[in-house]
Amino acid sequence: MADSEDRPFAVNTYRVDPYKNFRFKVKDVDGGAYVAGVSKVSGLKRSTQVVEYREGGDPSAVHFSPGQTSYEPITLERGVTHDKAFEQWANKIFYLPNSQKDPGQNTSLKDFRKTIRIEMFNEAGQMVLAWTVYRCWVSEFNRVSDLDGEGKDVAIQSIVLQNEGWIRDTSVQAPTEPAFTQPS
Repeated sequence: MADSEDRPFAVNTYRVDPYKNFRFKVKDVDGGAYVAGVSKVSGLKRSTQVVEYREGGDPSAVHFSPGQTSYEPITLERGVTHDKAFEQWANKIFYLPNSQKDPGQNTSLKDFRKTIRIEMFNEAGQMVLAWTVYRCWVSEFNRVSDLDGEGKDVAIQSIVLQNEGWIRDTSVQAPTEPAFTQPS
């Protein structure tokens, strides 16, 4: 058995299973409220371009250097309800009735970007990881998934968020996991 320094969980050294991906919350940092009922969040991914170059004195060797970094869009999915939050955020980018009245007033420049926080919880409901995602805005809005009279799936709506980067909140520390014996 490996020493506790070799284990992936420094606080809960007995834990060998990684965290599950089904307990999470998405918070609107600007507004301070949680986005209700989000059932799926796509992964956080960043890519850095590779710049190749050769030196004049050594034309046979290729060197590599980091180039521009970009962040993949994030998709939030949830079941269709009467909640208007996704649609209201999407309408800040383009709202057809406004564009028909006054073509210069179809985007809400003041507040179409939001900072969000994605929080991940362990099976006991304790926060274990969190990421802050900066300057998000809705580039795609799907009001309702395909409707199928013979289907049995839940109707899903989604938004795709462009963002300008994310960081892990290192102030979130591993909690001491609860232990109990029942019946007592």
